[in-house]
Amino acid sequence: MNEIALFSMSAEHKMIRQTARDFAQNEIAPAAVEFDETGKFPKDTVQKMGEMGFMGIEIPEEYGGAGMDTLAYVLALEEICKADAAHGTIMSVNNSLFCFGLLKFGTEEIKQKFLKPVASGKSVGAYSLTEPMSGSDAGTMRTRATRDGDYYILNGRKSWVSSAPVAEFILVFAMTDPDKRHRGITAFIIETGKPGFNLGKTEPKLGIRASATSEIVFEDYRVPVANRLGEEGEGFKIAMTVLDAGRIGIAAQSLGIAEAAYEASVEYSKEREAFGQKIGQFQGISFKLADMKTRIEASRLLVYNAAMAKEKSKETGERFTLEAAIAKLFASETAMFVSHAAVQIHGGMGYSKELPVERYFRDAKITEIYEGTSEILRTVIGRLETGLR
Repeated sequence: MNEIALFSMSAEHKMIRQTARDFAQNEIAPAAVEFDETGKFPKDTVQKMGEMGFMGIEIPEEYGGAGMDTLAYVLALEEICKADAAHGTIMSVNNSLFCFGLLKFGTEEIKQKFLKPVASGKSVGAYSLTEPMSGSDAGTMRTRATRDGDYYILNGRKSWVSSAPVAEFILVFAMTDPDKRHRGITAFIIETGKPGFNLGKTEPKLGIRASATSEIVFEDYRVPVANRLGEEGEGFKIAMTVLDAGRIGIAAQSLGIAEAAYEASVEYSKEREAFGQKIGQFQGISFKLADMKTRIEASRLLVYNAAMAKEKSKETGERFTLEAAIAKLFASETAMFVSHAAVQIHGGMGYSKELPVERYFRDAKITEIYEGTSEILRTVIGRLETGLR
């Protein structure tokens, strides 16, 4: 693949990208169709990802991670998603939505007890903010956490929890003071093996089908105060900070999907013939490929820029909300644009499960929805730029 020079990557960055690429193409890609068809969680390959350090790339080694930077994370995630976006979702949730939050807001006890096993890949982590009637507007959350001495009692139902059926620990957000709406949300680390925790329905998804997504239900679940992340009422701030990191992960996922769809289209345009010539010689196809490539490289710039903004924030403490929102918005819409064009270039075969482009198309759609819809991201970017609420 011809790649426009953007950043001077270190030898370490090139190494992790090549390692991830080799693993993804040799271990994940051959089984991607089967996982998509069955929806079965890829336990063995996820375990291998953990052993290779992919499940906690940015987490310091003292807490079980690989101790690398954000650019290394997006480079590896991009390669995993080129092979299979479902594996990428599992990896992104573990790194961005669970590990990052605990590293930034957790006590030393929390880091040792919950972060270390998840960052090392020995356990799987998940994140739960959404509810059946509460999506982009978290202030309408109905799950309740009531203080009872050294515990909180949780009751409620959460939905669209990626990795829930296999997670041992979940970062969950619940209302401790409903009258305060967003300011009444508190974050907790849930241990799924305890009484009062139950799995709800498994979500029958269009794409990323092997990422194991379900509802979770709390019935008088007792969570120790020591498992609270941050203080009471800080949950919304924590959730939004974590989503900034998550959006960079989804932007990288989108880039990987788009690249896979584009590369398949280039190869097909050089092989398929019509009217006595290769279809890539037709302007209608070559212009599509040019637009696909241009959007991919623009997305790459934005994704890597967001990664570097996040890395800078470790020193300055500055938020990287704008960079993350822009990267996620543009890259996700690029994934849809490119995968749609790929189906069109492949014609009837693009609509067939015999080739992977229809899977890329299905997988791409969720990137415009989860961790901030395109509409919400445009709102976030507009408000940040104008200062108006």
